[in-house]
Amino acid sequence: MSKDFDVIVIGAGMVGSSLACLLAQEPGDLSLAVIDARESTPFDEGTDYRPRVSAISRASTRVLEACGVWPQIAASRASPYRSMYVWDGAYPADQAGAIRFESAEIGEPELGHIVENELIEHCLRERLKVTPGVQVFCPGEASGLVFSERGALVDLTDGATLRARLVVGADGSASPSRTMAGIEASGHEYGQSAVVCHVRTEKPHGETARQRFLPDGPLALLPLADGRSSIVWSTTPEQAAGLIAMGDAAFLEELTRAADNVLGEVTETSRRFAFPLRIQSASHYVRERYALVGDAAHTVHPLAGQGVNLGFLDAAALAEVVLDALVDDRDPGERRVLRRYERWRKGENLLAASSIDAIGQLFLRQEPAAQAVRRAGMALVNRAPLVKNEIVRRAMGITGDLPRFARPPLENSALAES
Repeated sequence: MSKDFDVIVIGAGMVGSSLACLLAQEPGDLSLAVIDARESTPFDEGTDYRPRVSAISRASTRVLEACGVWPQIAASRASPYRSMYVWDGAYPADQAGAIRFESAEIGEPELGHIVENELIEHCLRERLKVTPGVQVFCPGEASGLVFSERGALVDLTDGATLRARLVVGADGSASPSRTMAGIEASGHEYGQSAVVCHVRTEKPHGETARQRFLPDGPLALLPLADGRSSIVWSTTPEQAAGLIAMGDAAFLEELTRAADNVLGEVTETSRRFAFPLRIQSASHYVRERYALVGDAAHTVHPLAGQGVNLGFLDAAALAEVVLDALVDDRDPGERRVLRRYERWRKGENLLAASSIDAIGQLFLRQEPAAQAVRRAGMALVNRAPLVKNEIVRRAMGITGDLPRFARPPLENSALAES
């Protein structure tokens, strides 16, 4: 096995694996190493849905298409949603203080897809196994990083040392490689935990994603292809522990009430899990020979479903920067090259994180004045189609400064011809 590479990606989750796939899809002789401590596990469609799901935007779909895995994902258990209904928990679901987004209003077949995280990761990892120029070190774990002007050395816990012109940290919010690279991250706990499970309801979900903002955090009901809904319930750690501990009958009753009976009674639940919520951002996304993507660079509250979508855009942007550098015969690991990626993505991610944070904080406030502001604002947006549709387009990733891997094929063709 080779020890010398052009790029080493530490972390084979959804974002790290997508980056490696994008770099390997382009014609050329790039050599890539992907390191992850977790062994790849088979994905069996005969088993129940995995607990963690993501709302995959149109931009992320295009990135996964460029990786060569979206057809497989779509043919498996991807669940399209064509509407989204958001309402303030201070009011009933059928009154003011609500916004409905429809894909038909912007001429799109759907707003996005609900997909299990493990399905996406499985398809990407399987793709990497058969991609020329890619070596996967799994299980493998980085124990040290050494940087120089000419390259980087990655020491593995098994004693091996790998060399590359560029190392990418895609190893999650705790990111050991970020610490080894000397990059700090700042943030804070939300004082909330997210409870996740899949439930069956009395009424069909109608391919509609729903979110109700409650006093302790938002409750999302995301449509699954088998007719159930995936629940992401953000609340206090104390209530989350209680929801995990209580019996199924009590939980179903509590969830039916929290969901305002919007889908009738909740009649069945899978096993419940909970995880703490945090907002975080790295002080820098790059340094000489090193770059951060995905949760290693930033984490956001799940209320807007943008976490992994921001990560896929990181991967697409960094892949574009690296490949453009190679075309121009430049060293992709030089900081002055990587700064283009940092300028491109850090501002976008900080804006998204602060916007999501502000929305969450506004809905946590329960005094009458705050409720009146929310109600008036949501009613105004609902009556302004241009504003509402622009919000939808940006959330879907079909507007803005997109990397070429996230753009529509026709747009890329037009740019190439010009």
